[in-house]
Amino acid sequence: MDIRNIAIIAHVDHGKTTLVDALLKQSEDFKVKTDAPSELIMDSNELERERGITIFAKNAAVKYKDYKINIVDTPGHADFGGEVERIMRMVDGVLLLVDAKEGPMPQTKFVLRKAIEAGHKIILVINKIDKPNARPDWTLNQTFDLFIELGATDEQAHFPVIYAAGVQGKAGTEADLNKMKDIEPLFKTIIDYIPAPKIDSNKPLQFLTVNLAPDNYKGKLAIGRLYSGKLKKTMRVAHIDRSGKINKAQITYIMSFDGLNRVEVDEAEAGDILAIAGIPDISIGETIADVENPIALPTIKIDDPTIKMTFGVNTSPFVGNDGEFTTSRNLKERLDRELATDVALSITPSDNDSRWVVAGRGELHLAIFIEKMRREGYELEVSKPQVIFKEVDGRKHEPMELVSIEVPEKYQGVVIEMMGKRLGVMRDMKVDRGVAFMDFAIPTRGLIGIRNEFMTSTKGLGIMNSLFLGYEEYKGEFTSNSHGSLIASEGGEANSYGLINAQSRGQLFISPGTKVYEGMVVGQNAKAEDIKVNICREKQLTNFRTKNFGVQETLDVPREMGLEDALDYIGEDELVEVTPKNIRLRKMILSENERRKFEKQK
Repeated sequence: MDIRNIAIIAHVDHGKTTLVDALLKQSEDFKVKTDAPSELIMDSNELERERGITIFAKNAAVKYKDYKINIVDTPGHADFGGEVERIMRMVDGVLLLVDAKEGPMPQTKFVLRKAIEAGHKIILVINKIDKPNARPDWTLNQTFDLFIELGATDEQAHFPVIYAAGVQGKAGTEADLNKMKDIEPLFKTIIDYIPAPKIDSNKPLQFLTVNLAPDNYKGKLAIGRLYSGKLKKTMRVAHIDRSGKINKAQITYIMSFDGLNRVEVDEAEAGDILAIAGIPDISIGETIADVENPIALPTIKIDDPTIKMTFGVNTSPFVGNDGEFTTSRNLKERLDRELATDVALSITPSDNDSRWVVAGRGELHLAIFIEKMRREGYELEVSKPQVIFKEVDGRKHEPMELVSIEVPEKYQGVVIEMMGKRLGVMRDMKVDRGVAFMDFAIPTRGLIGIRNEFMTSTKGLGIMNSLFLGYEEYKGEFTSNSHGSLIASEGGEANSYGLINAQSRGQLFISPGTKVYEGMVVGQNAKAEDIKVNICREKQLTNFRTKNFGVQETLDVPREMGLEDALDYIGEDELVEVTPKNIRLRKMILSENERRKFEKQK
């Protein structure tokens, strides 16, 4: 069977996963058990369904006539760019998916550059042509300009164009929905335009590991492409690690992709994308080679982490109330397990036995990991995210981001001022149909804690996306908006009387009936200083009528603090307590007396 290996790249929410679902559902012999026909098959992870984004690169395969098409659904968010870069090594062509209304967006540019540099052929799919105000001709012109800007060859710039309505499962060569019947025009274009894998029959066995997946029965699975030779079940192979060390191993299982499933096979031919088991210590970018003639493929460079946080065991008075795993041993085992499959992560011990410094590609990368842990039953506490600095030629360097912002035109002044305070430098700006599009180069530390301020300043109408640019020389100090917190002065259960008194000082994070402990952050002070509040205090009943008797006092709706909101909010001396049922904010040192002693010692 002829093979085609393709990746789908797109900006967040441009319909990539929906289009993959249409390809799967309309392929031959595909059957999936699902009660909801509109359910997104590829977004199989619970977090992905909730957020509507792809987080983990996934593989599928569809059959079209005599062809097998391996499809890799790749993340669209910059924090998971490490996965996207690796996927480029596994495929021979790319479907570039662009929204017919919005045109090419920041993450599209980043991944498209990688695809062009790899020399891949690219098919442009202009999706969502059924959307109101869709402008496919404008989108096509914008994308062509982007190809030229990114240095595409003449052959790459003469790309075929497919118009699609992914939700309806339709595609065609013209931007006319009435002429579209199904997704078949896209199948035909893939077969005709994307080349078959290049295979050198003279080379010995070479398999490059591009991704890892855990399996409860088979152990660690290495997912990648078989460049040359044949793989057979139980055969002896050479495992070449990143340092070049060669170890002998035995393949226990070989699996090919069929639809969404991994199907066991006894033998696999070069050119196919496979999952293999039997090498427990294998890592991404390593080669499985012929045992008699081991030749390593070039390793995959993994970008360095840019953000770090401290993960520690939960030390609050409520430890163990919600979670199943609360000890330092539990936490260390879970961190080690994640390290085996997420190579963009790094974990180093801190000066405390029950705390570890965890570094990743961005705030969202680490927030997703924390969210996965709490859903698995872990309790932990995490510190404020901090950027990782480097020293180059004796000078301090810091990570930089390209921030793309889309806001109604009337808010552009507020956004420019906000970014300027955080050392952001405008790279580009245009206004189209009352919407301002702006690009800023800004230090990564300038983005920590900006999300709430940005959403408040733009009345929730702004869209912000960031992309890692690289390291540049340190840009200097800046003052971000410092905040003061409302801190519970004693433990107990919050009640309406105590909360009404506290809300005159600022904005609350909790509602009546919430259990609190001393040192827990229960709200934000209106001033940039911490203040103690007693929210458990009850109203004393007397025989005397008070002056304001009969006046109804109301309690404001508290601000809900999700995990990412909490990470954005906390200061240097605060922590986020994460449990399966609760997200709490707290001071590092809970007792006020202890905090005062610590301040005096500094």
